[in-house]
Amino acid sequence: MQDTSLKSTATKGIIWSAVDKFAVQSGQFIVGIVLARILMPEDFGLIGMLAIFIAISQTFIESGLGIGLIQRQNRLEIDFSTLFVFNLAVSGFFYLALFFSAPFISSFFGQPRLTDLTRILGSTLFLNAFAIVQRTKLTIIIDFKSIAKSNVIGMIAGGLCGIMAALNGYGVWSLVIQMVIGSFASSASLWFLSNWIPSVAFSKKSFKSLFGYGSKLMAAGLYAQLLNNVYNICLGKFYSTASLGYYTRAKGFADISAGTVVSILQQVTFPILTKVQHDKEKLVSIYSRIIRMSAFLIIPLMTLIALLAKPIIILLLTEKWNSLIPLLQWIVFSRVFLPMSALNLSLLNAVGRSDLFLKVDLSKLPLTVLAMIITIPLGVKAIVIGHVVTSSIFFAFNAYLPGKLYGYGLISQLKDMLPFSIATIGMAIMVFIMSYFIDNLILQLFLGAIIGLITYLFICWLLKLNELREVWKLLLNLKKV
Repeated sequence: MQDTSLKSTATKGIIWSAVDKFAVQSGQFIVGIVLARILMPEDFGLIGMLAIFIAISQTFIESGLGIGLIQRQNRLEIDFSTLFVFNLAVSGFFYLALFFSAPFISSFFGQPRLTDLTRILGSTLFLNAFAIVQRTKLTIIIDFKSIAKSNVIGMIAGGLCGIMAALNGYGVWSLVIQMVIGSFASSASLWFLSNWIPSVAFSKKSFKSLFGYGSKLMAAGLYAQLLNNVYNICLGKFYSTASLGYYTRAKGFADISAGTVVSILQQVTFPILTKVQHDKEKLVSIYSRIIRMSAFLIIPLMTLIALLAKPIIILLLTEKWNSLIPLLQWIVFSRVFLPMSALNLSLLNAVGRSDLFLKVDLSKLPLTVLAMIITIPLGVKAIVIGHVVTSSIFFAFNAYLPGKLYGYGLISQLKDMLPFSIATIGMAIMVFIMSYFIDNLILQLFLGAIIGLITYLFICWLLKLNELREVWKLLLNLKKV
């Protein structure tokens, strides 16, 4: 009965998390297209220059304490209050740090407008901190329906305000308005939906306990954010603002698809895996099925985007974004292993081994530095190709410890991914042939998507892959949620 209940909870969680991510990402995708057609690549480049400062500040604010509460089996009200007070205090500190360092950031990049942009965009730190505990509580009880509502509200409010600002000639400020309004609306709705009223109580004992687990995640998060955004600094400093704009847009397109899959699976599977962390057989069973489902979704999706990059970019963003096409074709392949890599690390967190999580992440540093030294002087395209190489190697790093601890490592995971790779190759051949004989971009996009989907699903059916049946059952369950 307990297994049935857990399965039912997981299914509902996956469905609502999927609704959340696809609704939000689809909405942001549409908003992004509208804004990209109105604004210039330079506008996106300016925001890209600030990404690392916002990301690092946000990592300090969260500090892994929220994840620590989710992982913990016995939670007290004082734990939640302690987290709330800590979040507000740290967010205030980092906002002030950004406010006073804004002129130095502006001077470093040689962009005077960054001073005011930094000070206004930094307010999102405080807005997001107000709702971290509310989001954590909803995640613990696997109430992704309420989380979905808050995210959709934030996306719609921010998107509409951003588009209105762009149409009225606000330029780069349209992007800032979109993010600030979106953060405010999402946080406010989480307060309403969670029904949790915070107190100002703070326990040193509770903080030390949570920080003991979360500090390792914070260190890993800081490291990841630095690596993920350091290219923005280098491109913003040594290349044109437009080059950075192309790079950030390419990453954005790839992350909308791969990032959505990662977010859905991590958000749902982490609390589920923590519940079975002491049952090795069940843990590995659930985990291997998640890896296969990730491969089933992400491998064909990334390949299809690469094949149809030209019609996607020209039709959606206009020809002023032509330089984005080769970048997108390469960067999507750097995201093929992203869901599986993230799940490997998520497993370590779920079983309370955040120390191993940190060690695995730090082991990637030499290769990352080497890739940066080689590719940054060669230009944006070389940087993106470097991402493809390093992400493939990092997948092997991330799979090592799950293999050592649970017998489900790199070789086993690659074997599970092989059938989906075969089906994807068949799909790619059909789409490539179609594109060779059809020059019309609209037909290329329309027929490519349809032919690709049908071919992939047909080959999966021929191979009798269970994931096809599971997705079909999941879709049928939508009516019951």
